[in-house]
Amino acid sequence: MNDCIFCKIIAGEIPCKKVYEDDDLFAFHDINPMAPVHFMVVPKQHIASLAETDASHAPVLGKLFAKLGELAKSQGLPDGFRTIINTGRVGRQEVYHLHVHIVGGPDQLGHMLPRNK
Repeated sequence: MNDCIFCKIIAGEIPCKKVYEDDDLFAFHDINPMAPVHFMVVPKQHIASLAETDASHAPVLGKLFAKLGELAKSQGLPDGFRTIINTGRVGRQEVYHLHVHIVGGPDQLGHMLPRNK
């Protein structure tokens, strides 16, 4: 897609702080992080949003979700992380290229969260 910022990042036309790349996936740090660790994982294939997926996308979606835990751990999130997928205008999607935000960092709300014993 010619005007897609994520396609341009994947193609190397826009610089990024890359986390990971293989034949199907690309991961890079968000330029406006919401937390100490905030990166995105995208399929290299341009898919506008999660609402646009069908059974033909199952292999790349499966690979994407199977990779999230490994990438989160490699970025310093061994104890957990948040995943966010914004879908469509109402879902507050800003870039229309499917992407999963991985967000985490120190337990800043530790006093408010129940602890496993």
